Amino acid sequence: MHKLFGLLTLLVSTLLITGCSDPVTEKPAAATNGEPARTYEWKMVTTWPKNFPGLGTSANELAEAIEAMSGGRLKIKVYGAGELVGPFESFDAVSRGTAEMGHSGAYYWKGKVEAAQFFSSVPFGLTAQEMNGWLYFGGGLELWRELYAPFGIIPFPAGNTGTQMGGWFNKEINSVADIKGLKIRMPGLGGEVLTRAGATTINLPGGEIFTALQSGAIDATEWVGPYNDLAFGLHKAARYYYYPGWHEPGSTIELLVNRDAYNALPADLQEIITQAATQANLRMLAEFTARNSAALATLINEHGVELRAFPPAVLEELQQHSQAVFQELVDRDPASAKVFESFSKYRQQVMEWHAISEQAIMATRPIPNSAD
Repeated sequence: MHKLFGLLTLLVSTLLITGCSDPVTEKPAAATNGEPARTYEWKMVTTWPKNFPGLGTSANELAEAIEAMSGGRLKIKVYGAGELVGPFESFDAVSRGTAEMGHSGAYYWKGKVEAAQFFSSVPFGLTAQEMNGWLYFGGGLELWRELYAPFGIIPFPAGNTGTQMGGWFNKEINSVADIKGLKIRMPGLGGEVLTRAGATTINLPGGEIFTALQSGAIDATEWVGPYNDLAFGLHKAARYYYYPGWHEPGSTIELLVNRDAYNALPADLQEIITQAATQANLRMLAEFTARNSAALATLINEHGVELRAFPPAVLEELQQHSQAVFQELVDRDPASAKVFESFSKYRQQVMEWHAISEQAIMATRPIPNSAD
């Protein structure tokens, strides 16, 4: 009888422990008070064509990472340019809460806030590595967030394309005189520099560039670099491919987050956004570094693209125009003056360091033979 009672007791205990509860894997996420955790469904609008290699896919990966890290509590649907809003309407969409997130480049918003251009890339400015140093440890991110605060937006660095190419031309550029009269697609302060050099500059979203170049609506264009330029087929519409990308030495991609939506999140989801953006910032630069080198070989060896370097005299004159453009900007816009002071001080300091580190070691490396 005692044995039977013991067996019944063991059976009841087992049922209480295992039979009356769901498996752990089937339980919904729980908040600290024991209630199921709230889930959030957000929208992300982008400046890029949907699923465009490198830029569009990075937005997708960022959204996927946030969902995975949050255990599905924060889901983000990504919209390509034109799907929900136009490619140059992302900033406004996030500001007014039409979308909680945006994925873009800060220089597209110079018509709203001129100083934003310093947080993408400016002529003869900072490389990707240097930009990250300024943003994370040189006070740049704090200035960027101060700049966007009146619009209800919190910006995060979320990628970098690295040093870009100088652009696609159907005529050789041997002097600045060859730039005069050309219609060139180039956004930001780089476009202003070319305007001073005698060109007519146009800002077009990425998805419109190939048609404009092929039809002759523009005479030349910059986009990003070999990886993205090959994807757009720009080699089919222009003969000469120029370097270096003096106008964008290290282009930061931004994640825009609506401040009210962000503040409504619990602290752990806010931190997940921060860490996912930081990971995306690192990953994009790594991807572009690897894929640009492979795409350049394809453009030259398979498509016969003619690679050209801007003559030193051209770069020197463009640099002079850049200094004049910067001076005009800081003279007319107090916010730009404040950002430029921090930017310039950091640039001078990091250039002195890189002269004996990054630049010095690169100068010791032999240029590989293209036939190797």
